[in-house]
This record gives sequence, C-alpha cells and structure tokens, in this order.
Amino acid sequence: MGEAGMWWLLAGAAIAVELVTGTFYLLMLATGLVAGALAATLGMALPGQMLLAAAVGGGAVAAWRLGRNQRPAPMPAHSNPDVHLDIGDIVHVARWNADGTASVHFRGAHWTAIAANPAEPFSPGNFRIKEMRGNRLVIEPQ
Repeated sequence: MGEAGMWWLLAGAAIAVELVTGTFYLLMLATGLVAGALAATLGMALPGQMLLAAAVGGGAVAAWRLGRNQRPAPMPAHSNPDVHLDIGDIVHVARWNADGTASVHFRGAHWTAIAANPAEPFSPGNFRIKEMRGNRLVIEPQ
C-alpha cells in the first residue's frame, strides 16, 4: 500500500471515531489527513505531506475554535423568551406587599411577582415580565 493509501486509511479511521464520539474536532483533523492524502497523490515528499496535513488540520481546528469563541454567550433560560413565552407580557399589580412582592393574576392563576430592581419603590400599575424564576415572575416597569 502506498503513502496515499495510508493517509486515506487514517482519514477514514478519524472520521469513524468522530462518528462514534461526536467530537467535531476529529472531523477537522480528518480534513488535514485528507490534505496529506492528496499531497501524496500529487507526489509530494513525506515531510511535505506531514507538514501540509498538520497545517490544514491544525488550521481547521484553530479556525473552528476561533469561530466558537466569537459567538455571544447564550441567554439564561429564566430570561429567554424562546424558553418562557410569557416573557414580555404585561401584568397588572394592584398593590405591593411590604416584603417587596405582589400577587398578580396572569393566565388564569395567581402568581407571586417580584421587582427586577427591588431598590426602586413601585406604585401599582402595569408591568412587563422580565424573567421567570421558578414560580415567581420578575417584573419591571413598562
């Protein structure tokens, strides 16, 4: 078996292990192994094949890693409107309790609401749901 065949076997093995483990980095390294196989097919010497495979595989991993770090951090579930469809809805507070909570009627049930910024004194009125923490609505002025 020639050098190109060995590169193809290594690339196939890396892809098979990636399918079993689900690590996307192995797929990037397999790309480097394919580049080594193509270099061997074109008649490049073994050190050149190895350098090309390392550069392509390592570059693919570095590019993938760099791209992942530039994504914004995911929104926490308690304030994500895709998780809790009630975020952004309006509730009416008739009165605030002494402990900083309020009882609001929302979706046919009574909920305990707390202020998003407890330092601000609130008067009764309409408020927007900012978060849901457990069974409490975190609300802020409209």
